[in-house]
Amino acid sequence: MKDAVTIVIADDHPMFRRGLRLEIETEPNWKVVGEAGDGNHAIELIRKLRPKIAVLDISMPELNGFEVVRSLRDQKLEVPVIFLTMYCDEDFFQRALDLEVQGYVLKDSAVIDIVSGIKAVSNGLHFTSPALTSYLIKSRATPQTTSLRHGLQDLSPTELRVLDLISEYKTSKDIAEELCTSPRTVETHRTNICQKLGLRGRHALMKFALEHKSSPK
Repeated sequence: MKDAVTIVIADDHPMFRRGLRLEIETEPNWKVVGEAGDGNHAIELIRKLRPKIAVLDISMPELNGFEVVRSLRDQKLEVPVIFLTMYCDEDFFQRALDLEVQGYVLKDSAVIDIVSGIKAVSNGLHFTSPALTSYLIKSRATPQTTSLRHGLQDLSPTELRVLDLISEYKTSKDIAEELCTSPRTVETHRTNICQKLGLRGRHALMKFALEHKSSPK
Protein backbone atom coordinates (compact mmCIF):
# COMPACT_ATOMS: atom_id res chain seq x y z
CA MET A 1 0.00 0.00 0.00
CA LYS A 2 1.49 3.31 -1.07
CA ASP A 3 2.06 5.68 1.85
CA ALA A 4 0.04 3.35 4.06
CA VAL A 5 0.15 3.90 7.82
CA THR A 6 0.76 0.40 9.16
CA ILE A 7 0.09 -0.23 12.84
CA VAL A 8 0.73 -2.96 15.40
CA ILE A 9 -1.56 -3.04 18.45
CA ALA A 10 -0.52 -4.74 21.70
CA ASP A 11 -3.07 -5.18 24.48
CA ASP A 12 -4.08 -8.24 26.47
CA HIS A 13 -7.83 -7.67 25.99
CA PRO A 14 -8.97 -9.04 22.58
CA MET A 15 -12.27 -7.14 22.59
CA PHE A 16 -10.49 -3.86 23.27
CA ARG A 17 -8.03 -4.55 20.46
CA ARG A 18 -10.92 -5.33 18.11
CA GLY A 19 -12.69 -2.06 18.93
CA LEU A 20 -9.49 -0.10 18.47
CA ARG A 21 -8.78 -1.83 15.18
CA LEU A 22 -12.25 -1.07 13.84
CA GLU A 23 -11.84 2.60 14.75
CA ILE A 24 -8.35 2.85 13.25
CA GLU A 25 -9.29 1.17 9.99
CA THR A 26 -12.11 3.62 9.31
CA GLU A 27 -9.30 5.93 8.15
CA PRO A 28 -8.31 5.58 4.49
CA ASN A 29 -4.98 3.80 3.96
CA TRP A 30 -4.53 2.89 7.64
CA LYS A 31 -3.99 -0.80 8.32
CA VAL A 32 -3.52 -2.78 11.52
CA VAL A 33 -1.00 -5.37 10.34
CA GLY A 34 -0.62 -7.24 13.62
CA GLU A 35 -2.08 -7.71 17.10
CA ALA A 36 -0.32 -8.96 20.22
CA GLY A 37 -1.59 -9.91 23.65
CA ASP A 38 1.70 -9.58 25.52
CA GLY A 39 4.97 -7.67 25.40
CA ASN A 40 7.15 -10.41 23.95
CA HIS A 41 4.75 -11.02 21.06
CA ALA A 42 4.59 -7.25 20.46
CA ILE A 43 8.37 -7.10 20.02
CA GLU A 44 8.29 -10.12 17.71
CA LEU A 45 5.61 -8.54 15.50
CA ILE A 46 7.35 -5.17 15.38
CA ARG A 47 10.64 -6.83 14.41
CA LYS A 48 8.93 -8.87 11.69
CA LEU A 49 6.40 -6.36 10.30
CA ARG A 50 8.22 -3.03 10.84
CA PRO A 51 5.03 -0.98 11.27
CA LYS A 52 4.94 2.79 10.97
CA ILE A 53 3.46 3.03 14.51
CA ALA A 54 3.17 0.72 17.53
CA VAL A 55 0.21 1.16 19.90
CA LEU A 56 1.15 -0.47 23.21
CA ASP A 57 -0.73 -1.00 26.44
CA ILE A 58 1.49 -0.12 29.40
CA SER A 59 0.14 -2.98 31.55
CA MET A 60 0.73 -6.22 29.62
CA PRO A 61 1.78 -9.77 30.59
CA GLU A 62 5.42 -10.87 30.31
CA LEU A 63 6.81 -7.45 29.38
CA ASN A 64 5.02 -4.17 30.14
CA GLY A 65 4.97 -1.23 27.74
CA PHE A 66 8.01 0.46 29.29
CA GLU A 67 10.03 -2.76 28.98
CA VAL A 68 8.92 -3.22 25.38
CA VAL A 69 10.09 0.29 24.44
CA ARG A 70 13.47 -0.26 26.12
CA SER A 71 13.87 -3.56 24.27
CA LEU A 72 12.98 -1.92 20.96
CA ARG A 73 15.61 0.77 21.58
CA ASP A 74 18.23 -1.83 22.52
CA GLN A 75 17.49 -3.68 19.26
CA LYS A 76 17.62 -0.44 17.25
CA LEU A 77 14.01 -0.95 16.15
CA GLU A 78 13.03 2.65 15.53
CA VAL A 79 9.23 2.80 15.61
CA PRO A 80 7.10 5.64 17.03
CA VAL A 81 5.11 4.42 20.04
CA ILE A 82 1.73 5.42 21.41
CA PHE A 83 1.10 4.20 24.94
CA LEU A 84 -2.34 3.13 26.13
CA THR A 85 -3.22 3.15 29.82
CA MET A 86 -6.25 2.83 32.08
CA TYR A 87 -4.62 5.01 34.71
CA CYS A 88 -4.45 8.78 34.89
CA ASP A 89 -1.16 8.35 36.72
CA GLU A 90 1.43 11.12 36.83
CA ASP A 91 4.31 8.73 37.52
CA PHE A 92 3.46 6.59 34.48
CA PHE A 93 3.16 9.73 32.38
CA GLN A 94 6.54 11.04 33.51
CA ARG A 95 8.18 7.70 32.76
CA ALA A 96 6.70 7.79 29.26
CA LEU A 97 8.11 11.28 28.75
CA ASP A 98 11.51 10.14 29.94
CA LEU A 99 11.41 7.36 27.32
CA GLU A 100 10.43 9.97 24.69
CA VAL A 101 7.31 8.04 23.73
CA GLN A 102 5.47 9.98 21.04
CA GLY A 103 1.88 9.42 22.19
CA TYR A 104 0.03 8.79 25.43
CA VAL A 105 -3.66 7.88 25.29
CA LEU A 106 -6.06 7.04 28.11
CA LYS A 107 -8.11 3.92 27.44
CA ASP A 108 -11.27 5.66 28.65
CA SER A 109 -11.01 8.02 25.68
CA ALA A 110 -9.05 5.77 23.29
CA VAL A 111 -11.82 5.41 20.72
CA ILE A 112 -12.02 9.21 20.53
CA ASP A 113 -8.30 10.00 20.86
CA ILE A 114 -6.56 7.20 18.94
CA VAL A 115 -7.22 8.61 15.46
CA SER A 116 -5.96 12.06 16.46
CA GLY A 117 -2.98 10.43 18.15
CA ILE A 118 -1.99 8.37 15.12
CA LYS A 119 -2.44 11.36 12.80
CA ALA A 120 -0.14 13.45 14.98
CA VAL A 121 2.51 10.78 15.48
CA SER A 122 2.53 9.72 11.81
CA ASN A 123 3.32 13.35 10.97
CA GLY A 124 6.25 13.47 13.36
CA LEU A 125 4.35 15.24 16.14
CA HIS A 126 3.43 14.20 19.67
CA PHE A 127 0.02 13.56 21.17
CA THR A 128 -1.37 13.35 24.68
CA SER A 129 -4.98 12.71 25.67
CA PRO A 130 -6.45 16.12 26.64
CA ALA A 131 -7.22 14.83 30.15
CA LEU A 132 -3.46 14.62 30.74
CA THR A 133 -2.52 18.06 29.45
CA SER A 134 -1.91 19.37 32.97
CA TYR A 135 0.72 16.67 33.52
CA LEU A 136 2.46 17.64 30.28
CA ILE A 137 2.66 21.27 31.34
CA LYS A 138 3.72 20.44 34.89
CA SER A 139 6.38 17.97 33.79
CA ARG A 140 8.57 20.62 32.23
CA ALA A 141 7.62 23.72 34.25
CA THR A 142 10.69 25.93 34.81
CA PRO A 143 11.45 29.39 36.21
CA GLN A 144 11.55 30.56 32.58
CA THR A 145 7.79 30.09 32.17
CA THR A 146 6.90 33.66 33.12
CA SER A 147 9.55 35.22 30.88
CA LEU A 148 8.48 32.96 28.01
CA ARG A 149 4.90 34.06 28.47
CA HIS A 150 6.05 37.67 28.26
CA GLY A 151 7.81 36.75 25.01
CA LEU A 152 4.42 36.24 23.39
CA GLN A 153 4.29 39.99 22.78
CA ASP A 154 7.11 39.53 20.25
CA LEU A 155 5.04 37.16 18.13
CA SER A 156 3.13 38.39 15.10
CA PRO A 157 -0.64 37.80 14.84
CA THR A 158 0.02 34.97 12.37
CA GLU A 159 2.58 33.36 14.69
CA LEU A 160 0.09 33.56 17.57
CA ARG A 161 -2.51 31.86 15.40
CA VAL A 162 -0.03 29.13 14.46
CA LEU A 163 0.72 28.64 18.17
CA ASP A 164 -3.00 28.22 18.91
CA LEU A 165 -3.37 25.66 16.11
CA ILE A 166 -0.33 23.73 17.36
CA SER A 167 -2.04 23.48 20.76
CA GLU A 168 -4.94 21.74 18.96
CA TYR A 169 -2.50 19.06 17.71
CA LYS A 170 -2.71 20.36 14.14
CA THR A 171 0.02 19.24 11.75
CA SER A 172 1.90 21.75 9.57
CA LYS A 173 -0.22 20.56 6.64
CA ASP A 174 -3.45 21.14 8.60
CA ILE A 175 -2.30 24.60 9.66
CA ALA A 176 -1.29 25.48 6.11
CA GLU A 177 -4.76 24.56 4.84
CA GLU A 178 -6.44 26.61 7.56
CA LEU A 179 -4.25 29.66 6.90
CA CYS A 180 -4.31 29.24 3.10
CA THR A 181 -0.52 29.02 2.88
CA SER A 182 2.11 26.34 2.31
CA PRO A 183 3.46 23.80 4.81
CA ARG A 184 6.93 25.25 4.21
CA THR A 185 5.70 28.67 5.34
CA VAL A 186 4.17 27.12 8.45
CA GLU A 187 7.49 25.43 9.24
CA THR A 188 9.15 28.84 8.93
CA HIS A 189 6.62 30.28 11.40
CA ARG A 190 7.34 27.41 13.82
CA THR A 191 11.07 28.07 13.59
CA ASN A 192 10.57 31.80 14.15
CA ILE A 193 8.33 31.18 17.18
CA CYS A 194 10.96 28.92 18.73
CA GLN A 195 13.69 31.48 18.09
CA LYS A 196 11.67 34.36 19.56
CA LEU A 197 10.72 32.36 22.67
CA GLY A 198 14.08 30.64 23.07
CA LEU A 199 12.49 27.20 22.84
CA ARG A 200 14.73 24.20 22.21
CA GLY A 201 14.12 20.48 22.08
CA ARG A 202 11.69 18.13 20.36
CA HIS A 203 8.77 18.76 22.69
CA ALA A 204 9.34 22.40 23.65
CA LEU A 205 7.01 24.11 21.17
CA MET A 206 4.08 21.75 21.80
CA LYS A 207 4.51 22.05 25.56
CA PHE A 208 4.57 25.82 25.40
CA ALA A 209 1.57 25.90 23.05
CA LEU A 210 -0.45 23.75 25.47
CA GLU A 211 0.58 25.87 28.44
CA HIS A 212 -0.32 29.06 26.63
CA LYS A 213 -3.68 27.64 25.60
CA SER A 214 -4.59 26.76 29.17
CA SER A 215 -3.43 30.05 30.66
CA PRO A 216 -5.54 33.20 30.93
CA LYS A 217 -4.88 35.54 28.04
